[in-house]
Amino acid sequence: MQTIFPEDMSPVIGCTKCAVDLPFNFTFAFQPIVNVGSKSLFGYEALVRGCDGSSAWSILSQVTDDNRYMFDQACRVTAIRLASKLKLDSVLSINFLPNAVYEPAHCIRSTLQAAKESNFPIENLMFEITESEQVHNPDHLTKIFKHYAEQGFVTAIDDFGAGHAGLNLLSSFQPRIMKFDMELVRDVHEITVKQIIADSLITMCMRLGITPLAEGIEKIEELNYFKSRGVELMQGYYFAKPGFECLPEIDYESF
Repeated sequence: MQTIFPEDMSPVIGCTKCAVDLPFNFTFAFQPIVNVGSKSLFGYEALVRGCDGSSAWSILSQVTDDNRYMFDQACRVTAIRLASKLKLDSVLSINFLPNAVYEPAHCIRSTLQAAKESNFPIENLMFEITESEQVHNPDHLTKIFKHYAEQGFVTAIDDFGAGHAGLNLLSSFQPRIMKFDMELVRDVHEITVKQIIADSLITMCMRLGITPLAEGIEKIEELNYFKSRGVELMQGYYFAKPGFECLPEIDYESF
């Protein structure tokens, strides 16, 4: 399959912040998110990769203050275009850099245009913020999330419990989905402390109307633990490893 490179998007965005050429190319791998309750596909998360299949870090380590905005915009457009070429007809989850979004309504224009050009439904776009990324302005992040929700996007916090946003963010905005950090998920069936924390988070999600998602599932025991507590959305190597520029198939009989 041909690698999809970011294209010059200054005509799409129409702002000088996009006039920075990225000094690197990238593409995406896709990892499925499944619903173990209904034994169905929920969607795929787009994970940035080097064009030679190299790791996300090989790309993210090249992101600077000068190219952060352009990279964030290019990620959205490239992920949507590639997902469309792969005929993805479920949720597409894209990570975004909150510190790169200076004004939500303006910065979302390229995303909306890419979705329109690719005939990709807006309601199938999910935007995740990694909770481990330090946010310079929490109030601004809340503004971004609220605007995205108003646009019809699914909103999510990734790696919850691993970093900076945490409960302070939840007190001002409740995302549609909360993804539990994989360190909490790992061997949860064997570790009492993790069970107490996980159970408390699940209860909190239910009371706030947030859908919990267990990320990093690698063992059937981990799957069964969260399933027994009412968690249906899951992601991890147990179901499939990320597919480089492809949508991995899932063995629904395995769960």
